[in-house]
Amino acid sequence: MQVPEVTFKTRVRDETVEGPNPFRWQNRTSEEIFGGRRVVLFALPGAFTPTCSSTHLPGYEENYDAFRALGIDDVICLSVNDAFVMYQWGRHIGVDKLTLLPDGSGAFTRPMGMLVEKDNVGFGARSWRYSMYVDDGEVKQMFVEPGRGDNAPDDPFEVSGADTMLAWLRSRD
Repeated sequence: MQVPEVTFKTRVRDETVEGPNPFRWQNRTSEEIFGGRRVVLFALPGAFTPTCSSTHLPGYEENYDAFRALGIDDVICLSVNDAFVMYQWGRHIGVDKLTLLPDGSGAFTRPMGMLVEKDNVGFGARSWRYSMYVDDGEVKQMFVEPGRGDNAPDDPFEVSGADTMLAWLRSRD
């Protein structure tokens, strides 16, 4: 399975701009992010949410160097949140190494089959929790949390964490 061809709307710091808002919009395509690269992507329901903030994202940040040692070019956290929220969340958590990728409208998450309605907790459309290893745009392995579905009553975190992905990558050697 190939990753969907989409354009992500991101914000990046622009060193040529001074003042309170030194950022500019930057479009990044799936080809730029995944093409010719080995990428680990993990997706989660939302920035600033309990499991995402306390365990899921920190686990990948703490293990970033281990992923790089295994030949991974980038470790990406994707959420159906906008670029402003993702940026502030990264600052709040202290993300230094991971790439935070906003999928504000679910343009990537929907064709991945991972967009779910979370109206039962007031979120609206969000990503189901999963992780995947992508080699040159081709999904080689996915770990999808059980129970996926609209308004699922639980938010499992059993198989999409950094430890599972690291163990799988190491088993390939």
